[in-house]
Amino acid sequence: MTRLSAAVRVSPALRGIVTTLAALAAVTAAPAPAEAQPEPQAPADFVALRSVDRTIIQEMRYFTPHNFVGERIDGYRQPLCILTRPAAEALRTAQQRLLRQGYSLKVYDCYRPQRAVDHFVRWAEDLDDEAMKAEFYPNVDKSRLFTDGYIAEKSGHSRGSTVDLTLVKLPAEPTRPYHPGEPLLPCYAPRSERFPDNSVDMGTGFDCFDTLSHTLDPRIQGEQRANRLRLKNTLESLGFVNLAEEWWHYTYKPETYPDTYFDFPVTAGSLTGHR
Repeated sequence: MTRLSAAVRVSPALRGIVTTLAALAAVTAAPAPAEAQPEPQAPADFVALRSVDRTIIQEMRYFTPHNFVGERIDGYRQPLCILTRPAAEALRTAQQRLLRQGYSLKVYDCYRPQRAVDHFVRWAEDLDDEAMKAEFYPNVDKSRLFTDGYIAEKSGHSRGSTVDLTLVKLPAEPTRPYHPGEPLLPCYAPRSERFPDNSVDMGTGFDCFDTLSHTLDPRIQGEQRANRLRLKNTLESLGFVNLAEEWWHYTYKPETYPDTYFDFPVTAGSLTGHR
């Protein structure tokens, strides 16, 4: 009885010691909290376009919900055009020529991080999400976006020397903001009917998934064709190459990084010296 009573009296203390040791063991065995990984940075020869030419108009569509996805795209943290320096400097020369003719360049997209391309891919795989179909791809079945080449797992924009752009007649009128949920009209509708843009009439809006967007589509004539050719001839004379399927898409050659797809976010903080 005496030994049993003693055991009963010390057991709470023993349990406390065991509990403390077990807690210490658990803390020791638990993995250390993962340290936040720093965001990737741009190489030193990437620049903000505005640091090279402040007169070029910027309307960075993927920072806004007015795009074929219908929401801001991953990686676009600021409405900022970033390019390799040679591409930016070539745009500056193009702008100087166009200003003398009464026009300005306007960029819609420049460097595009891989995470943004991944966002496009996820959206394209979700066949139920057709919120922006009426404007951007009214005649294209969403199940064919990969097959028809409108969406891909890699983009030349991620290499830093590709830009989507148009022309604006000076003096530039403001473009009203897009309001999510407003009625959508086809991107190939007459200019007076589709979403207002202060650019010249190129025959379709930007990012119009339609064969009418092919730069030299024979159905595009008159002033619309002349506008496309003004942009094309100006840029190609300075080393840019047009993607035949998209009147707005140009790549400066030779590319500084022809085989590298970057993923640093679109923000001034990604640039060396925050230029």
